[in-house]
Amino acid sequence: MPKSHGYRRRTRSLLKSSGKRGLTNLLVEYSPSDKVVIKIDPAQVKGMPHRRFNGLVGTVQAVGRRAVTVDVQVGHKVKKLIARKEHLVRMEAAR
Repeated sequence: MPKSHGYRRRTRSLLKSSGKRGLTNLLVEYSPSDKVVIKIDPAQVKGMPHRRFNGLVGTVQAVGRRAVTVDVQVGHKVKKLIARKEHLVRMEAAR
């Protein structure tokens, strides 16, 4: 059987569900230059960023109806992510 190289491979322990996060997480209003932590919600597959960005801190650049554009510093590069609000937590709330 061929080896799978899918988007969520080797994420069994990384994306293990840690309980329900509630509706408050979706109702947070983000504005540009807000600091957010990327905290992937494994129950929601849509708009999920890649697992390498889980736990990183980024800056909000643009806000849409459902998704948020976030700039993340990875090494010496700045990566642009498009993620849904379910996978983001505001920096103050993450502590």
